[in-house]
Amino acid sequence: MSGRVGGLSLKQAETLSEFRGRIQDLLPSLPAQHDHYLLRWLRARSFNVQKAEAMIRKHVEFRKQMRVDTIISEWTPPEVIEKYVSGGMCGYDREGSPIWYDIIGPLDPKGLLLSATKQDFLKTKIRHTEMLRRECRRQSEKLGKNIEAITLIYDCEGLGLKHIWKPAIETYGEILTMFEDNYPEGLKRVFLIKAPKMFPMAYNLIKHFLCEETRRKIIVLGSNWQEVLRQHIDPEQLPVVYGGTLTDPDGDPRCRTMINYGGTVPRSYYVQDSVKVQYDSSVTISRGSTFQLEYNVPAANSLLRWQFASDGADIGFGLFRQTKEGGAQKVAEMLQVLPSQRYNAHLVPEEGCFTCSESGVYVLCFDNSYSFLQSKKVNYKVEVLPPSEGPVQTSHSRGDRRP
Repeated sequence: MSGRVGGLSLKQAETLSEFRGRIQDLLPSLPAQHDHYLLRWLRARSFNVQKAEAMIRKHVEFRKQMRVDTIISEWTPPEVIEKYVSGGMCGYDREGSPIWYDIIGPLDPKGLLLSATKQDFLKTKIRHTEMLRRECRRQSEKLGKNIEAITLIYDCEGLGLKHIWKPAIETYGEILTMFEDNYPEGLKRVFLIKAPKMFPMAYNLIKHFLCEETRRKIIVLGSNWQEVLRQHIDPEQLPVVYGGTLTDPDGDPRCRTMINYGGTVPRSYYVQDSVKVQYDSSVTISRGSTFQLEYNVPAANSLLRWQFASDGADIGFGLFRQTKEGGAQKVAEMLQVLPSQRYNAHLVPEEGCFTCSESGVYVLCFDNSYSFLQSKKVNYKVEVLPPSEGPVQTSHSRGDRRP
């Protein structure tokens, strides 16, 4: 059976009913509540209801942490990302699914990572994905059938060594992991076109971020790629440059009003060259260790704001809240507020904020536990902003502790 509406076995239908019952408390927080949507999570976990429940509960937390519900209306990517991150939505396949193009060759990974934070890239990709989800809903209403996945075309022409730069691969890997964890079954098929000889090496670097089902949807096309694309996409929906007849109103065969082709990022955008942040404190974190900063947040809805930069290499960072009063508490026992991730803060200073819905002791944890050889110096500035007052700071550091 397909595991989709209209193609469920008796056991799958029973599992869907059980799944819906187990997540009744989450339904108001989800972007959709119909069977089509819930089945995506079950298919992603092979109809293991416990694993699907754990996955969707983590997704609800992700939506809160990243403010996904308002990311289209309330957040705009930095100018450098809007200008130089290539790609865009253009047209629909023969079944009505939106088509997204990723143009690899002109992309300048190093220039982008020197000009914007990793959080900016993650939020940009979340925003793109939410826009595509919205387009799928519109197509579903227009066509009278369920449209829930997109067709993705990867134009690999120009793929080179600059694209497999380690920080770029790590950032791209986190983006792929974010997709797999939070947008299951969102891809119908992926067409890779104009792949150069070095493509297998590049693919080997990122394939472990993809689940087996996603890998099965990847189709590497040969010299007849235009013919294959036309089998799946009406020529009127396919740009001229990709073998169709679609152009911009001014006749542009690349449809640049819909697809951004990126380019080399001017050095004037580089953060390291233009901004010198004044930090309040610095610490050297030993190899294999972590460093914790405790901040007392006396009032709910206070804003916790931070900036940090590392010297020479990346650093892990996460935000937690203590769950018991008095005495030491291990990070593993605390409530995870923002999951610990590695940041390229040696390239671009990271900054962020979090609205604390509850009062209590919040712990910022800098993590160097994964580095067995290198200590890391971190410069940082942290503020607690009460709901209607000026900044106050109350901190206590607990350095070089293992979680």
